[in-house]
Amino acid sequence: MRVVRLEHGGRGYFAEVLDAANAELLTDAPWSGGVRTASLVPLASSRRLCPVTPSKIVCVGRNYRAHAAELGNDLPTEPLLFLKPPSSLLATGDAIELPAASERVEHEAELGVVVGARLRDASESEAARGVFGLTCVNDVTARDLQRRDVQFTRAKGFDTFCPCGPEVVTGVDWSDLEILATVNGAPRQRGRSSHMVFSIPTLLSAISQVMTLLPGDLIATGTPSGVGPLCAGDEVAVEIAGVGRLSNPVRLRRA
Repeated sequence: MRVVRLEHGGRGYFAEVLDAANAELLTDAPWSGGVRTASLVPLASSRRLCPVTPSKIVCVGRNYRAHAAELGNDLPTEPLLFLKPPSSLLATGDAIELPAASERVEHEAELGVVVGARLRDASESEAARGVFGLTCVNDVTARDLQRRDVQFTRAKGFDTFCPCGPEVVTGVDWSDLEILATVNGAPRQRGRSSHMVFSIPTLLSAISQVMTLLPGDLIATGTPSGVGPLCAGDEVAVEIAGVGRLSNPVRLRRA
């Protein structure tokens, strides 16, 4: 199943992609019980929206050994968690905006997990069953502000700093996916989900011990090494085999 959100008739709808040309509108998000409506819309003439509307975005820091090392950080002994606000979400094709407050904004390509069931104090096996699907995420970060502030809220929380999509895909084995970031077509990051310090079931279980995860919540599972700066005029893409390609232009933030 490939789930998208489309702007149709001035409104946003969840839809299931049927083929290269068409999608079928759903009554709601499938993780919230949405079903097919028999209304077809052409993908070519529909604007893509961010495919999730989560109550929260939970991110994981330093979940790849090489990335922790490139920033001079020790590996955590338990998942290092932080939040990005839902207002930071951005659809594929829309522009990442560089804020005047930062002199170094960087890309972080990540495998995103969309939660499909309520999880609270979940075991790892319960957490694995609670995964709805996968998507691409770019955890855009103002690196200078992150170092200055120590905690991550401002550096990670600007509007447009969480590109996500273009789809949520089900039925994909997450154990060894390639994660690639390119800037202007040149490879910057390349890693595999098998290199995570903490696996997806471990992450979801650990998060659920802290906060209840709700259907539709988004988990960003950490980034491989190779993070680097973004400049106005760049085009940054996150590609994950079997999941999709998320691409965004970069520009200066509008006043």
